[in-house]
Amino acid sequence: MEYQDKVLTCIDCRSEFVFTAGEQMFFHDKRFTNEPKRCKTCKSKRVAVLTAAPSPRDARHYTRVETRATCSQCGKDTTVPFRPTQGRPIFCRECFTQKKTAASA
Repeated sequence: MEYQDKVLTCIDCRSEFVFTAGEQMFFHDKRFTNEPKRCKTCKSKRVAVLTAAPSPRDARHYTRVETRATCSQCGKDTTVPFRPTQGRPIFCRECFTQKKTAASA
């Protein structure tokens, strides 16, 4: 199959870029079914954003919350990886495991 250079339009910056015959052959060999949507500049910007480390503002989504609580079943002091809500029971690891095992049996 012979490939011809194609002119495509970038979906981000709306500039035209060339999808070369060599690139088309590569896409065919890799069995990619879609043509590229972005020019090389916009693609590299997008990859940089997607692979960047999270900003300090987003760090709160990755920090684990440890809250001290008292187990509702045995009364032992424990920590839980969430902020407890009022009216819901809190279980230590042992009681939680027992409850989980009993529920699955």
